[in-house]
Amino acid sequence: MNYGKQGLDLNIPNEWDVEVIRKRPMPVLFDPVDDIHRALSGPIGCNTLTEEARGCKTACIAICDITRPVPNGLILPILVRELLDAGIDASNITILVATGLHRPNEGHELKELIGDGWVQETVHVVNHFARNDADHLDLGLTKRGTPVKIDRRFVEADLRIVVGLVEPHFMAGYSGGRKLVTPGVAHQDTIRTLHNADILSHTNCTNCQLACNPLHDEQIEIIGKLGKVLAVNVVIDEERRVSFVNFGHVEASHDQAVDFIRDYAEVKIPERFSIIVTSAAGYPLDKTFYQTVKGMVGALGILKPGGDLFIVSECSEGMGSPEYTAAQRSLALMGSENFMELQKTKKFADIDEWQTVMMLKATQMASVHLYSEALPDDVNPLLCVNRVESLAEAIETSVEKHGPRIAVIPEGPYVIPLYSEE
Repeated sequence: MNYGKQGLDLNIPNEWDVEVIRKRPMPVLFDPVDDIHRALSGPIGCNTLTEEARGCKTACIAICDITRPVPNGLILPILVRELLDAGIDASNITILVATGLHRPNEGHELKELIGDGWVQETVHVVNHFARNDADHLDLGLTKRGTPVKIDRRFVEADLRIVVGLVEPHFMAGYSGGRKLVTPGVAHQDTIRTLHNADILSHTNCTNCQLACNPLHDEQIEIIGKLGKVLAVNVVIDEERRVSFVNFGHVEASHDQAVDFIRDYAEVKIPERFSIIVTSAAGYPLDKTFYQTVKGMVGALGILKPGGDLFIVSECSEGMGSPEYTAAQRSLALMGSENFMELQKTKKFADIDEWQTVMMLKATQMASVHLYSEALPDDVNPLLCVNRVESLAEAIETSVEKHGPRIAVIPEGPYVIPLYSEE
């Protein structure tokens, strides 16, 4: 199972009937550096990067934070060198870590994220802070009424580029592309509006769904208010090797990357299971219980109501933000029904409580069991799921109740099983 940096062995008795659900084998780029160069010179819906950069004085590159395993060490040196060659001065190039409302990435973590010392020494590398009002420009409202406030360093740049990993996302359908802007470099008012219960409770606000997804639609409308945004999109396989890369207009290039990953990440399964064992995708996604929720939701498509969902997640950094911990405490005190009734009254969701809302999609459907070696015991009452000390014994108890048919999803939310009778 994907778990932390080392993985976790799951020992299954031979007599149990196990369905292991993985992506089908993905192609791996023989020379990803060469493919990145080719992507930049063979764009989708725009000019080549060199042509786009010519005449620009400033550039801002938004990148994912540490929770996404984007191969920045391959991509960023190439991007920066092309911008320099096109005449943009190094002092006018900014790499903006699209933290959304996550914590900043600093020190050794920032070095790991950027992946190349020359890049850090050559251009400005800064974190986005969604709570700093002065850092953002107000671009008005969407048709739905969402306030659009975006980091001024990104808005005011002559050339705007996002670098993202395209993978299933349990709210936005797929990550990457427009998501680097919103919530990535958006103000907290924008983020909190887009994560309120009115949007998150929509049927289409789910994994692998872009059509008629209100969150995706808002993100695309916000991109339209900015003007031209370019994107480098990357897809990786189960071993984190580069399988696909492209470059172009943020919407058109993201659509192409989604079309590619759909054939691998969406797995049709002709049955539902009373027992599922999944993961939170391992490091870096499973550093917190907050991110672990994605693994819970990712498996719901093939889970029988009333079944048992087991998830393994190291949670080396604990629960997550103080705000998320407070949301979980509220859930524990209020119960799910009262908690959700309160959410429906809010235009601005409290910071990070949207993850608690998403978790309820799993806990209201089945019994959720967590195996984590790093979480301290004193947070157990806040988890609102069953914490197990022995994963093997807990699964065995479930087998005694439901029978020996089990689905196992080692990669967690990076592969989405979808029930289909076809």
